[in-house]
Amino acid sequence: MTGPPRHVTETVRLFAGDCTVTFEGERDRTQRGYVLVVVKPDRTVLVHDAAGYQPVAWLTRADEVTTETEDDSFSVTATAGDQRLHVVSAATVGQRELRISEAGAPVGSCPDCGDALVRTGGDVVCLGCDERYGLPAGATVLEESCPDCGLPTMRVERGEELELCLDWRCESLADAVADVLDGRWDCPDCGEPLGVVNRGNRPFLGCDAYPACETTFSIPAGVAVGECSCGLPVFETAAGRRCLDGTCDRFRDHVETHDGP
Repeated sequence: MTGPPRHVTETVRLFAGDCTVTFEGERDRTQRGYVLVVVKPDRTVLVHDAAGYQPVAWLTRADEVTTETEDDSFSVTATAGDQRLHVVSAATVGQRELRISEAGAPVGSCPDCGDALVRTGGDVVCLGCDERYGLPAGATVLEESCPDCGLPTMRVERGEELELCLDWRCESLADAVADVLDGRWDCPDCGEPLGVVNRGNRPFLGCDAYPACETTFSIPAGVAVGECSCGLPVFETAAGRRCLDGTCDRFRDHVETHDGP
């Protein structure tokens, strides 16, 4: 699943020199020294001196950041609400723009460009060509590669444990879930089978009698391990056992467990 149209690699701007740093906010202060100013792509501005890891001044995810350069001088102004960070150079040591990206756990190589794939948050991203693949909730990226496209495969639990390519365009999660869950349980309201319905590669279970019966259930990230006294399956999830119907608590009174489907 391809994520939002956002570049994985962006640009961080660095300014260094003898600067006057003024912060206006809850506690106004003015400082001067040879410092390094870091302007990140998310509009976070950090001002570091030679001591320790803590910035001497910063503004996180500012509403607006303005940078100005002229000859050997620069200024950086960041504002967020009633807070303002203003840095003005008296002498410039250097200015640079450098490539920067999200950092994540390495999970393989991109089959398109050969650069590294990393998992960061709920995505797998390529550091070279900026391709991004969204992961379903609870997915585990595996060492094995897809035989068709070369991307890593993933393990996903949706009623059963499934292994498929992390690119939904190569191997659809909705199709894989339909293969194992379609018609497996009946609607508790009308008795008709529950079928797998796909919306944007996000499968859920809906009554086959729709629109006469509008019963629907999201499919938890877990494996079906038994039957609730309401007739629906019980799922083993990372947060514990629960009925397919997230509003039902009757499975706590009586659950029939089994080893197979």
